[in-house]
Amino acid sequence: MTNGFLSALGLTACALLIGGCAAYHPLPLSEHAHLANRIGDIRHTLPPAAPGANPVSIDVGQPLSVDQVGLLAILNDPELLTERAESDLARADVTQSATLPNPSVSLSYAALLGGPGTTGAFTASLAQDIASLVSYRSRVSAAKAHASEVNANLLWNEWQVAQKARLLAVDLYWGERSIQSSEATFRSLSKEAADVRRAVDAGSLSLTELGPILASQASAERALASMRLDQLKNWQDLDALLGMKPGIRFAIAAPQVPAAPTDLDALISSVPARRPDLVALQLGYRSSDESVRAAILGQFPAFVLGGTYGSDTSDVRSAGPTATFDLPIFNRNQGEVAKTRATRRLLHAQYQARLDDTVSSILALDARSRRMAADLVQAQLGAATAESQAQAARSAYAQSNLDQRSLMDYETTASDRRLEVFGLERGLDEARIALALELGLGLPQTRIDPLASRGNE
Repeated sequence: MTNGFLSALGLTACALLIGGCAAYHPLPLSEHAHLANRIGDIRHTLPPAAPGANPVSIDVGQPLSVDQVGLLAILNDPELLTERAESDLARADVTQSATLPNPSVSLSYAALLGGPGTTGAFTASLAQDIASLVSYRSRVSAAKAHASEVNANLLWNEWQVAQKARLLAVDLYWGERSIQSSEATFRSLSKEAADVRRAVDAGSLSLTELGPILASQASAERALASMRLDQLKNWQDLDALLGMKPGIRFAIAAPQVPAAPTDLDALISSVPARRPDLVALQLGYRSSDESVRAAILGQFPAFVLGGTYGSDTSDVRSAGPTATFDLPIFNRNQGEVAKTRATRRLLHAQYQARLDDTVSSILALDARSRRMAADLVQAQLGAATAESQAQAARSAYAQSNLDQRSLMDYETTASDRRLEVFGLERGLDEARIALALELGLGLPQTRIDPLASRGNE
């Protein structure tokens, strides 16, 4: 019965060991691209912000705000999907660092072949590496800080992608407005050129009256072609960020960007706690500091402690402790200590440089946005005046009190003023959005898992 119990116990132990082992599962590569054919095919449902909360779906059938375009980019950007695997690698490092080394078991048996002995010799030993336990806590802390650092860096990458998508949305909105205005100007110039050409053919005007109008028409056509090319490139870049085929179009709402902050100094002082890249550098420094501790503790020489039990051929049995250790004469882990200390100094300098650059960028963007806001007010007044003058010129021309060339000058001036306003509007929106990013505002403070809500779409 005892033998049966031992056999069952051995089989159970073997089954548990086999069951705890990892199994191989194939992961074949895709044979085709995963690009959406329309905006409705991309992921557009945000996972719940908290346990028990409902997911939030973005209505892609309506004009999308700038912030919504940024969130869609986070959910669908192909590059972000590949970078998220880095978080899995960091978590695997934590698992590896938290795993204790296995004890070593040694078994030997020597059969009696002759001589005065009476039985075979048997030896068994069990040993455990003690040195690895000394630095265990520091190694685990360093791995956990590194995993948090990777997570913060991935969040910062999400912010960068969302920022690129938001800026593209701003450019596309104001670019479309500029194109519409330029098209109206070009149509007006084409009509005036046709009228003058008929008058020249009829002999009522000289050919010199037609030259300036044709030159203005050609200039407007070149500018319009350049705008359309820039618009096409921006659409292609945004489609790529959203994981869609080039050529997909959707409506973008008028940008609603945050106003200039009134408590800039307070926001600057708290920005290290909000900006994911600064948080990542802090965590990286913490991980490096723990690595320095682990390297210093690693000066403890390799030490293996265990015990042995054995019997010789005369059936004399003995047991006792064993200890194996290195003599720290040549290698006292001084190389690893120097390396980790140098890495910590490097990260210390990198954090200070990033913080200085962040504050400098914030102050510069704030000054730029305030200057552009003041210029925009003046440009709007100038555009309103130019449009009023152009309207008066059209009335005068209709009453034959103004020549064709003068009318064209008034309308061209009004068009240039409108384009100036659109350019300042675009620049101000871009500066305000960039300022919000530098301050760590306006974007999710936690990472978004695009696969978490796949079943809801």
